[in-house]
Order: sequence, then structure tokens, then C-alpha cells
Amino acid sequence: MLMRKVPGFVPASSWGLRLPQKFLFLLFLSGLVTLCFGALFLLPHSSRLKRLFLAPRTKQPGLEVVPDVAGHPPVQEQEPPPNPAPAAPAAGEDDPSNRANQLRRNGWPRRTRPTRPREEATAARGNSIAALRPRERSVPFSFDFNAFQSRLHHPVLGTRPDESKEHQSRVHAQKEKIKEMMQFAWQSYKHYAMGKNELRPLTKDGYEGNMFGGLSGVTIIDSLDTLYLMELKEEFQEAKAWVEESFHLNVSGEASLFEVNIRYIGGLLSAFYLTGEEVFRIKAIKLGQKLLPAFNTPTGIPKGVVNFKSGSNGSWGWATAGSSSILAEFGSLHLEFLHLTELSGDQVFAEKVRNIRKVLQKIDKPFGLYPNFLSPVSGNWVQHHVSVGGLGDSFYEYLIKSWLMSAKTDMEAKNMYYEALEAIETYLLNVSPGGLTYIAEWRGGILDHKMGHLACFSGGMIALGAEDAKEEKRAHYRELAAQITKTCHESYARSDTKLGPEAFWFNSGREAVATQLSESYYILRPEVVESYMYLWRQTHNPIYREWGWEVVMALEKYCRTEGGFSGIQDVYSSIPSHDNKQQSFFLAETLKYLYLLFSEDDVLSQEDWVFNTEAHPLPVNHSDSSGRARGRH
Repeated sequence: MLMRKVPGFVPASSWGLRLPQKFLFLLFLSGLVTLCFGALFLLPHSSRLKRLFLAPRTKQPGLEVVPDVAGHPPVQEQEPPPNPAPAAPAAGEDDPSNRANQLRRNGWPRRTRPTRPREEATAARGNSIAALRPRERSVPFSFDFNAFQSRLHHPVLGTRPDESKEHQSRVHAQKEKIKEMMQFAWQSYKHYAMGKNELRPLTKDGYEGNMFGGLSGVTIIDSLDTLYLMELKEEFQEAKAWVEESFHLNVSGEASLFEVNIRYIGGLLSAFYLTGEEVFRIKAIKLGQKLLPAFNTPTGIPKGVVNFKSGSNGSWGWATAGSSSILAEFGSLHLEFLHLTELSGDQVFAEKVRNIRKVLQKIDKPFGLYPNFLSPVSGNWVQHHVSVGGLGDSFYEYLIKSWLMSAKTDMEAKNMYYEALEAIETYLLNVSPGGLTYIAEWRGGILDHKMGHLACFSGGMIALGAEDAKEEKRAHYRELAAQITKTCHESYARSDTKLGPEAFWFNSGREAVATQLSESYYILRPEVVESYMYLWRQTHNPIYREWGWEVVMALEKYCRTEGGFSGIQDVYSSIPSHDNKQQSFFLAETLKYLYLLFSEDDVLSQEDWVFNTEAHPLPVNHSDSSGRARGRH
């Protein structure tokens, strides 16, 4: 002590202080402590110091745990409290013995074999951070929406026809009928299931499911661009308000990378490009960041399941014992992820999908074909099962659409598409004894002579790509597209309901019909009318509108119920047994493609837009110079 060094000072105690001195010293010390703690707790910007002294609090509303992808901090955005827990499922719904069959009957997931994911703990886990979101901040990057709009070749909703003539036309009445169907589907969802993922029209309630990781409102996100397209302005504003106020991303379940990408991110991206509303851009980018842990594999080929809470990833348990990624899943990210980079300035999204291309370019393809299962660890094919239907379909679709979306500059995508199409034509294409052209499935050199409803998109795809084929092949591809689409129409025409089955066969003298009840259901799928729309726009042959109108009438007769639209369990029975599910893709795709079939060609013109595999329109890049501009940091 310094006091012990003062000359002549006689200590009065072991501390060297007399009683009055002790009192004064303690008084000074207590004042100093009070001053320090007052500054600690009362002055601004003291939260970091508070953390040193205060025990951590439990997570409160407004706090969100987000996996921190190395080098790519999450977009900061206010997150309100998560939605209340969904209502308890109906009896038997979560029974493991029932789930697989229920999901299959409901067509869930859409382009893969439906089952529940099995998480694998092999992925690297990102560090989790708890960040307070006191207010919403914009992504530090801006997109020049006016410049983007100026580069479009056509108005989004087309050039207005002569109103007096238009209102008298039969086509206008047909288009208005489809618009009424969309309005009815939306109002039914809004009334009975608003905020839930999908409507159950028979029981008049909502359904969440286990495929979106706790995200809600997939029907709302899937409907945004359809509502905008049909100029259902009040309904669009209802959907937008829900996204702004109730679409929360602070969820913690297991999600399908593919389904979240095509439905949620695709829907948000298209809504932004149609309206310029920032909320859609911010939500899309933030959700895209939550999907990045799926790519944490030795090859960079993503796994199919992302755990939003832990940042881990896994594969579907049924995908060759949980060891494989699925071609249609990791091959259907390119369009959306390039636009995420375009709207965020973050190259990570584009880098992830370009790496997928690199892996596929290096690996050997059996006879030029792409099998459906690939190991994300070794980068090798796991099985030689090839299908243009479920498990493979949208991979091929995204190749030709990547070429078109790039304003025909992505030569890699173009070459991969036409090489794959040539291999498909050589090894999978068949003509039945009755003259029907179909694409079979290939299992190590042995053909299954069947075609799934999902494969019926291929007529439209081949028509879409015919123009840019080698000149000597263009007419051939147009005819091939027409023949495949005719076959898919036959699968509808040969049923009692005039709706098509989930799969149809060509054997034992029976053609274009399902051979067992388990393949006889129809779940409001869009692929056949999708091809009608593309073939109409290419040929203007009135047969495609006639066929499309047949579908409208069949939907009205067999699928419309008091509480919404429902799939049916047997297309060969004229007395429908409904499956109690209004699929979100019915509003996103089926009704949108039907509406476009009866619209002018410059409505969402193919010169300006490509559709992702959930029918969400994404713009063609008309200029090498981007429409973006750096924002201030």
C-alpha cells in the first residue's frame, strides 16, 4: 500500500488506516463502483458489456437463430414471432405406417418419390448465432427495377386487345371462367386455411405437412404471380400483406431443398420481378441463404434435406439407402440461384450451381444418359435408372431454360440439353403398336414401357427447344413434341373422367392407361396442360385449346367441391372419390397454364420470361450489363 510508505505514518490496523480514514475510503470506493455500474447499464451502446455480467436470456420473439455460412453472413431482417404451432393432425396422420401412403396419394413431394427425409449428421455444421432484429434493414445491395423493366420486349400482361371485340369472344369467356376457378380456389383457401400450407377442401381446414421445415403459407407464395397475372388485385394485396406480416423464416425443421427452392424462392422471385416490391426480394435472398448448408458435401452436390435449426443436411431415406442425391432435385436449382445472385450481388449462389455443372460434365454418362441417383460424397452414379418423369424430369427442363434465360449465351447448357435429348431419343423413345409415341423408363438397359404424368411436360419442353436445334432437326423436334403431347392427351381421353392417371402403360394390348389402382389417381397435376400451352404458342393449332377446355370442364365436374378443388383417387370412376387436398401447384401451375393457353402470346411473352418448374416466371437476361447498382453500405 502507498500509505505504508508515508514517513511518520503509524498504522492503526493491519490495513494501515484509522477508523475515520477507513470510513472515507469505503465511501469513495462505493461511489466509484456506483458510477461504473451506472455507466454500464444506463449509457447507450452498452449491450456488449452487459453480456459479460448478465446470464444469457432464453430466445424471445424477435430473436432468430440462423446458420452462419462461412464467409456469407445472413441478410439482416426483422423477424416477428413464429407462427403458432399447427393444430394437431387428424387421427392417423402422423402414424409412420400411414405417412408414406398418404404422401404418395397426395403427390408429395412433387417430382420425387414421396417419403419422409432421414437426416444424416455427416455435413459440417455452421456456427449458430443469435441476432437481435430490432428493425428491418434492406439488403446492402439495390436492383434497378426501372432499368430491368425497360429492357422487356413486351408489357408483362401483354398489349391490350380491342375491349369491345374481346368481351364478345368465346376465348375471353373461357379465360374468364379459368379466372373464376382461381378466385374460387383462393377464396376457399383464404376462408378455411389462410396461413397453412395447403387446403383440405372436404374437411375445410388447413394442412402443414413435414416437407417445408416449418415454413408456412406455401399456397400463398405459389399463388402470388397467378393472382397478379389474372389481375385479381384485391386477392394479390391479401397475399402480399400476409408475406409482409406473417411469413416468418425463423423456423427449425427439416426441409426439402428442391421444394423450398421451386415453390417459395421461385414464387418470391417472380413476385419481385413482376412488382418491384422489396419485401419479396429480401425474403427470397434470406431464404436462399438458409438453403446453402445443403451444399456442404465433398463434391458440392447438395443433399436433398436441410435442417434449418442445426444447418446440417441429409438425404432422403429411400434414395438408395439414404446415400444419394436426386437428379431432378440438384438439377433444378440453376434458374433460381442465378437470380438470387443477380438480386443480392452475392456470387455464392451462382457458384454453387455452376459447380454442379462441373461435376456433371466430368462424370461418365452411360450411353449419354443421366441416371437419377448420384452420390454427393463420391460424385459417382449410384444406380442406372433413367427417367424423364419423376426423379429426372426438371433437370432436362432447366438445361434448355438456362439457355433461353441467358438470352442464348449459356452454350454449356445448350450443348448438354441437345446431347441428352439425343440419348433419350435413341434409348428411351418408343412407338406403341397403336401408333402412340412415348418415353419409357430405362433400368440398366431394360425398359419399363410406361410413362408418368410428370413426364408429360416433355412435349412442351421439346417444342420450346425446337427453334434452337440444328436446322435439320427443328421440324423433327416439333413433330416429336406434338406426338408426345398427343399421347398424354390420350391418357386423359381414355379415362371416364377425362383426367389422366399418375402413370400409364403400353403393354398387353393396353395403351395409355393405368394398369393398377395405385397409379389411377389424379392430384390436380399441370404437366399435360403445360404442354398444351407451349404447343399452342408454337403452332396456334386450335386442337390444343379444345383439349385444354376439356380439362377445364373435367376439373369443374369431378374436382370442384364446396370447399375448394380436390384431387381424385380413380380417374376411371365417374363417381369421384376425393383425396381432400388442394395442392398449391394447382394454383401456381395448372390454372396459370390454362389461363395462358387462352391468352395472347405476348402475355408473359416467351421472349421475356421462362417458367421455373413450378410455373413461376423468371426474366430473360436481355443485357450483358446488369440492371443492378451497388447500394451504400
